[in-house]
Amino acid sequence: MTSKESHSAKQLGADAHRGTFSGGLGFVLAAAGSAVGLGNIWRFPYLAARDGGGLFLCIYVVLALTFGFTLLITEVAIGRRSKQGPLTAYGYFNRKWAFLGVLSFVIPFIIFPYYCVIGGWVLKYLTVYLTFDGSSAEQEGYFGSFVSDSWQPMVCLGVFSFMTYYVVSRGVEKGIERFSRIVMPALLFLVVFIAFYGLTLSHTDANGVTRTGLEGALVYLIPNFDGLTLKRFLMIALDATGQLFYSLSIAMGIMVAYGSYMKRNVNLGQAVDRIEMCDTAIALLAGLMIIPAVYVFSGTEGMSAGPGLMFVSLPRVFGSLGFVGDLLGLSFFLLVLFAALTSAVSILEACVSGVMDKFQWQRKKAVKVITAWGMLLAVVVNLGYNVLYFEYELPNGAVGQILDIFDYVSNNVLMPFLAICTCILIGWVTRPDLLVGEMRLNGYHFWRKPVYVVMLKYIVPVLLVILLLGAFEIY
Repeated sequence: MTSKESHSAKQLGADAHRGTFSGGLGFVLAAAGSAVGLGNIWRFPYLAARDGGGLFLCIYVVLALTFGFTLLITEVAIGRRSKQGPLTAYGYFNRKWAFLGVLSFVIPFIIFPYYCVIGGWVLKYLTVYLTFDGSSAEQEGYFGSFVSDSWQPMVCLGVFSFMTYYVVSRGVEKGIERFSRIVMPALLFLVVFIAFYGLTLSHTDANGVTRTGLEGALVYLIPNFDGLTLKRFLMIALDATGQLFYSLSIAMGIMVAYGSYMKRNVNLGQAVDRIEMCDTAIALLAGLMIIPAVYVFSGTEGMSAGPGLMFVSLPRVFGSLGFVGDLLGLSFFLLVLFAALTSAVSILEACVSGVMDKFQWQRKKAVKVITAWGMLLAVVVNLGYNVLYFEYELPNGAVGQILDIFDYVSNNVLMPFLAICTCILIGWVTRPDLLVGEMRLNGYHFWRKPVYVVMLKYIVPVLLVILLLGAFEIY
């Protein structure tokens, strides 16, 4: 047997142990499912509403095609080139930079517990609409009384965690890919249905003012330049940059893990292009799904509800529509549950793939251990709203509880830092051509290479440093 044949045989053995996606479609659906999570359904709409509607959208799309694409295709290529999970993949390129693997394991390990808590909230609201009790969800203080309860959120996060555990324990092709093939088409259908239904809404308030869904769509899509200054423009750009971490699942080990399961005969660049298009389209549709409906019943004031848009403002919108509102609420929270599950699955898989490669654990053992620790931390996060309740002022001036601290540390500090280091490692230490060759396999015409190299080496690191400084209110 030649050395090349020996290497191929070893690689086939490794793939059989770790698992692979069946092909390009399986990878795209799984990766898009990871990207299309709560960040798109929940966070994107309220940022767009706050940051000038169409102005935010334009900036976001430009950044998605440059900044987001750069980090996304880099991480997928790192995974496929190394054929290792995030815990060991960075050390494959340079042993001195192996610490990035530890960081890419810690980030999803921090995110998974509080994601299960939020997933439990979504599950609770879905149950409310399943039992045709949507009127309860629209009551003042309903959300606050639920999250501060001792046992209900515990049960919900437990059920959500088990659902995530079950999918990941089934493996790459039979679990993650099969689940994504079923859920992603359903998710896309629900997004389109609710978005277009929202455009047909109309409401006349107590002052005799009539607002329509189409007017709300215009508020969302047309750029608002009122009071725009250079500082505000930069803040909107930073909001859009930060959103890309949520939207594309970058800088948290997920895309490295999924890239490691991609077969060599799959066109990597083409697959990443499809993920980028799918994610951006659903993000834009998510805004179209939520903002016009809230505008119809609450005007521009209701659009400033921030994160409460999903759990407070929208149930009131559904309550205003009677029986149709109950059906719409059921459809919406089913959609959000699908989005939350696909992302939770990918977050857990990022941790699982890492320990499988690092310690040579079997999948079942890895999933059980990581899920158990995640559940323990999720209980602590949940208790932060009742038994362990306290208020802590974060470095960026926001006041939050345990969940907010976990979110701040992972998303505002560790993720930008990991992304900066990744740019330095690939852009300056190993050089971009190493991964460019990986991207060009199977005939992908990498026409964005010049933009990619400039973004990777210069522009993206600078933007990330500015983003990191903003997390500490330095400017």
